[in-house]
Amino acid sequence: MGSRASTLLRDEELEEIKKETGFSHSQITRLYSRFTSLDKGENGTLSREDFQRIPELAINPLGDRIINAFFPEGEDQVNFRGFMRTLAHFRPIEDNEKSKDVNGPEPLNSRSNKLHFAFRLYDLDKDEKISRDELLQVCRGAPGELVLGLCLLIIVGRNCSFL
Repeated sequence: MGSRASTLLRDEELEEIKKETGFSHSQITRLYSRFTSLDKGENGTLSREDFQRIPELAINPLGDRIINAFFPEGEDQVNFRGFMRTLAHFRPIEDNEKSKDVNGPEPLNSRSNKLHFAFRLYDLDKDEKISRDELLQVCRGAPGELVLGLCLLIIVGRNCSFL
């Protein structure tokens, strides 16, 4: 399984993805195996339907938003590199210290990139604002504890000028 993935990914590609995302060689190899197992069309890309077959995303109230995050505007397929770039946002922030390049771009899993990524999950109309309707949509699909937390945020937002 891992050796097949290694032979299909060139060493240069592995190194570029490693540098860009901060994932280790073994993590990239495992994720490539997962990517190819999801690629039912065997064309080197994933569609939204491929993601919808992942049980954890299918039951997640934010599943559709997470899936949409993998696809740039107007695209209906994502290649392995795009898949890895999106997954890099989910890496723990502590990992930045190990792979920090002071001359390179900010890591995909930096606090600011994570915040921007999360914001885009909620900004459905892509107007750079999260409206009351967008927030209500999230509340309607969220589990109980999350709804309570969001309601508290709404109450705080009504009473604080910084929101």
